[in-house]
Amino acid sequence: MSSFLPTLTERRSPWVTFTSSADPWVAVAEAELRAGGGIVLRLDGEELHEKGCMFRAFARELGFPGYFGHNWNAMVDCLGDWHGPGHGKQDVAVLIDGADTLLDVEFLGDLISVLCDGAWRANFMVDLDGEPLSYGSPFALHFVFLLDHVAPADFTEAAATDEDVSAAVVDGRLVLTLTAWGGDPVWPPAPSACALWQSGRK
Repeated sequence: MSSFLPTLTERRSPWVTFTSSADPWVAVAEAELRAGGGIVLRLDGEELHEKGCMFRAFARELGFPGYFGHNWNAMVDCLGDWHGPGHGKQDVAVLIDGADTLLDVEFLGDLISVLCDGAWRANFMVDLDGEPLSYGSPFALHFVFLLDHVAPADFTEAAATDEDVSAAVVDGRLVLTLTAWGGDPVWPPAPSACALWQSGRK
């Protein structure tokens, strides 16, 4: 395999992708998702610089329930047990526009870890221990950070601070997945396409 394209429609990693806003893959993947009945939600990166504002923006745009606790664990719960548009019966992509300035946000690594956790749970319907849930049906959930000026690779260190998150720069995109619960069967991407792979970071 000479390349490793992210996906918005398949229930596989990478769960989070950083790429240029001009990347043609984005438009193609978004069109494919919509054609299959999936949902595309958008967030403004400018709203995500402060943790409280970030939680409110996700809750508003992703339709979190009123009891959302505005903390990381609650966010994982709300992502995995979807109550927003589609109610977990449609595949979902969340696109973050103007994400360049998030490079300096101190909690970016925590956010990426939570997004990976929530996506893993939604795609496989498992709890935080990797055990199957007794309710809900799996649905594709992916996150794409769209950059206008900053190179995706520049986000590697800030985005992959959690030892359970692995990052690779592939075809100019930064792609991230979760390595907990035995790892990911399609990770890492093909070595020939991979400029950087980090796993089991301490």
